[in-house]
Amino acid sequence: MEKIITQRLLLRPFMKTDLEAMHAYCINPNVGSAAGWKPHETIDDSKRVLQAFMEGDEVWAIVEQASGALIGSCGLHHDHKRMHDGVRMLGYVLDEAYWGRGYMTECAKALISYGFLSMGLDLISVYHFSVNNRSRRVIEKCGFRYEGTLMQARKLYDGRVIDDVCYSITREEFLRRQQVSQ
Repeated sequence: MEKIITQRLLLRPFMKTDLEAMHAYCINPNVGSAAGWKPHETIDDSKRVLQAFMEGDEVWAIVEQASGALIGSCGLHHDHKRMHDGVRMLGYVLDEAYWGRGYMTECAKALISYGFLSMGLDLISVYHFSVNNRSRRVIEKCGFRYEGTLMQARKLYDGRVIDDVCYSITREEFLRRQQVSQ
């Protein structure tokens, strides 16, 4: 897993020393519930997730360059809705203290570029819950195309059943946008 540097962020592999900072944002009920997972209750919850991130090759730590603070995670995951090796699903979580600053859009654009240019992907998908307008705005700013809404797609940890709003971008769409912006 390569490090990725943007204007304000460093995307890097997770390390054991990230545990306390990760736990601090994972216990926030506004963070976990927006992504569909139960907020962490104990440091051991965060330790298990951190260990999985360190053992895998799909998730980067998001670090604010100016402060050196760990502020979230992002990844290019296998998409369980699409059984194709050339497809990955963009996922992300950001500490609530950093919402509204454009960090997630900056991060997502860097991962999209990495996915197509370094990993050779054919398509990147992304999903958000119908109630998550912040995520919808990030997705739209990154140039994803709306595919549809998968009704009653997931039952959450608290028993709510929620829709998945589905988007994608192909390599060709990405490259076309790159040419236009140059």
